[in-house]
Amino acid sequence: MHMRKSRVLRKMREGKVATCVKLNLADTRNAEIAAMCGFDCIWLDMEHVPTNYSYIEDAVRAAKIYDCDTLTRVSKGCYSDIVCPLEGDSTGIMVPHLMSLEEAKKIVYYTKFHPIGRRPIDGGNADGKFCLVDAADYIKEANEERFTVVQIEDPEPLAELEEICALPGIDMIFFGPADFRQGIGDPNGTEKADEVDRVRRLIAKTARKHGKFAGTVGGPGNFDELVEMGYTFISTGADVVALWQYYQDLVGKVSGRDIADVK
Repeated sequence: MHMRKSRVLRKMREGKVATCVKLNLADTRNAEIAAMCGFDCIWLDMEHVPTNYSYIEDAVRAAKIYDCDTLTRVSKGCYSDIVCPLEGDSTGIMVPHLMSLEEAKKIVYYTKFHPIGRRPIDGGNADGKFCLVDAADYIKEANEERFTVVQIEDPEPLAELEEICALPGIDMIFFGPADFRQGIGDPNGTEKADEVDRVRRLIAKTARKHGKFAGTVGGPGNFDELVEMGYTFISTGADVVALWQYYQDLVGKVSGRDIADVK
């Protein structure tokens, strides 16, 4: 028996673009709907959202029904905070606010098995199919079919960007523009747009130079532009945005109407 292969990695290795949607609402049915609709990946969040591991496992199961990957953005704590979503068979983990090369090395140490890192070995959870995957296959396949993502969303790590992108075991560099704008003193994005664009392009270029995938947030309006820059993993929206847009549109169409209007 073998681990499930990553749909995202398969597409990106074929030179295609993988799509993703961020889910803030911790409901398994929400995850299943997103996977059912055809996204390559759903993004679960443990940094900003009070999500527990039970939900992560349930959402992963719901996504796998439709061969959809799951990327879990972890909270920054001990190594268990990084490893547990992988044990629950999240296809990837994303560590927010990477600040240095040294931190990147620690992330690799805990998320990749030998010979890349020293991730603690278990195999008795969902990713190892509860010990049904042979131990040697488990180590090899976890390194090949699970991806480690670091977020560059601060100016500080740019000084070591080349070294971070060259580090074995980091699979994707993900640019987070919102916090980066805050980090350079322009949280509203009105004064330093050129600098944000420069860094966005720099990250894609440097990641590709070192054989790494580049990811970021985007949408239909700038999707093609991001692909031209070199981004092959794009998170295109969020469940909360979809809901408020639908609700506001619906309310706008029916609000204020009464019996006299119908007659």
